[in-house]
Amino acid sequence: QVQLVESGGGLAQPGGSLRLSCAASGVTLDYYRIGWFRQAPGKEREGVASISSSSGRTIYADSVKGRFTISSDNAKNTVYLQMNSLRPEDTAVYYCALTPFSIETMDPGLFGSWGQGTQVTVSS
Repeated sequence: QVQLVESGGGLAQPGGSLRLSCAASGVTLDYYRIGWFRQAPGKEREGVASISSSSGRTIYADSVKGRFTISSDNAKNTVYLQMNSLRPEDTAVYYCALTPFSIETMDPGLFGSWGQGTQVTVSS
């Protein structure tokens, strides 16, 4: 059974950093694209970044380019999201999910096996 577990969320000050982890079990990430998504209260879930574990190719939402970095450690079957220069508008529940499609996408509708999410709050 595929399971993704997010961790690393918490409270950060504006300008601060957090690193989220997405640990996978029941699946080898080498053959998937893994995405990070977020959902703020009253808003739709949106793609933040995604990575192909086989090629390492990444894509980012414009709102996080230059501030967030997605990476994959296939030996640990874990994907990370390093978040720097955090802003209050980054506050949301962050989820990871995977897709077998090789296209570079962050469309939530194409991803599955969603984790339970981890809360990120950016506030002074």
